[in-house]
Amino acid sequence: MNSKASAQPSPGADTSGDSYLPLHGNGGYRVRHYDLELDYKIGPNRLSASATITAEATQALSRFTLDFGEFRINRVLVNGKPAKYTRRGYKLQVKPAKSLPAGSEFVAEVFYVGNPRPIAGLWGDIGWDELTDGSLVASQPVGAPSWFPCNDHPADKATYRVALTTSSPYLVAITGNLVSRYERASTTKWVFERPEPTPTYLMSVQIGRYDDVELVSGPQPGWFSHPEAAAYRLNLDGGSVVTSVPQRAAVPPRLRRAFSRDFGRQGRIMDSLQRLFGPYPFGEYVIVVTDDDLDDPIEAQGMSIFGANHVDGRRTHERLVVHELAHQWFGNSLTVADWRHIWLNEGFATYAEWLWSEESGGQSAHAWAKTWHARMKAKPADLRLSDPGVARMFDERVYKRGGLLLHALRSTVGDEVFFPLVKAWAMENRHGLVTTTAFVALAERFAGRSLAGFFDAWLDAPALPPLPAL
Repeated sequence: MNSKASAQPSPGADTSGDSYLPLHGNGGYRVRHYDLELDYKIGPNRLSASATITAEATQALSRFTLDFGEFRINRVLVNGKPAKYTRRGYKLQVKPAKSLPAGSEFVAEVFYVGNPRPIAGLWGDIGWDELTDGSLVASQPVGAPSWFPCNDHPADKATYRVALTTSSPYLVAITGNLVSRYERASTTKWVFERPEPTPTYLMSVQIGRYDDVELVSGPQPGWFSHPEAAAYRLNLDGGSVVTSVPQRAAVPPRLRRAFSRDFGRQGRIMDSLQRLFGPYPFGEYVIVVTDDDLDDPIEAQGMSIFGANHVDGRRTHERLVVHELAHQWFGNSLTVADWRHIWLNEGFATYAEWLWSEESGGQSAHAWAKTWHARMKAKPADLRLSDPGVARMFDERVYKRGGLLLHALRSTVGDEVFFPLVKAWAMENRHGLVTTTAFVALAERFAGRSLAGFFDAWLDAPALPPLPAL
């Protein structure tokens, strides 16, 4: 039977199979690369754009779907030929002129225009959002279709090139390495590349009247550097080799002074986390502080975004600085294969806060664990960490019970096992997909024994286990 005759819409072609968010993501193909050309007018919030998506069919396809927001579509091409398309909610259904054989590479181009707006979800409006003077993108977990057509699932990681043209007085920061910038009269075109495998929700665009601030010098001048260009230096305190990572920030001029205090230990924090988790997994780290307040900071690939309310000149929110940086390892380099494993992101980022406190002269990690154990014990015992449910993905208990699990594991197996285990977890799964089952298996390998009772209690039982003594 030839491939054309056997080509059928894949079962669940317009769903991802994710146990929590099955309507985000699509079956039948894997994206390899996104090339986005964006022209954005800030005042009217108007985006004219094209997306070129290079993908591989994982089965014979007579049609496929993309997640996409409310834009006017001018045309769709597949392999250079016009394709039929229809809209159904946030799904763009595409029927190529010729069916796509299993295993074949294909290129889809979508040309569109409109006013980008966030996508409504259980957690409020998420995605491309207007600031008082500029824009930001905060896409976790379902906001990426608010600005480009995509396969919106964390397991489908791809590389990116993003070019954005906008008014010249504005600084543009996009997750990736800045490879060029062209000034054209009153506009500037910024071109970024993201070479590491990246899920859609971790791609971000930040536009504002920001100052470009150097935090820590990298091996090359300018905004970004390729990972292979990173220099190495000896950390005399820890005796380990860590990467000197270029770190920059985009900051409103009025917040420069307070920012310099609040982020003054950024270099030390980076070195500390590298000693704990291994080399930083990207070529740069960028911090953006918006001129508006934000409910919570946001992590993106190689970037963290804070609101003006997180900068007060007193290091009040330094734990959040650590938390968002830790996500570059846990959540960004190591990406959950399914949203039910989200504790692997938030538990590690929370425990990083406690470890930094211990290292920087604050409370010990054990003191923080005791504090949060008491608080979590006072809350309802109706959440299983291994499967909290879609409505509770971002419940505080996922964060704190995840941190408590890691501290309890440290107390159970000892520092000589725990810290090599954590570093191996980050290094062996670098830029890959992770699951709870894989973490349990690695922990047992490092411990040299079964930890079934421990993980059953901490992951699968709703009741909070007692905290082991030191």
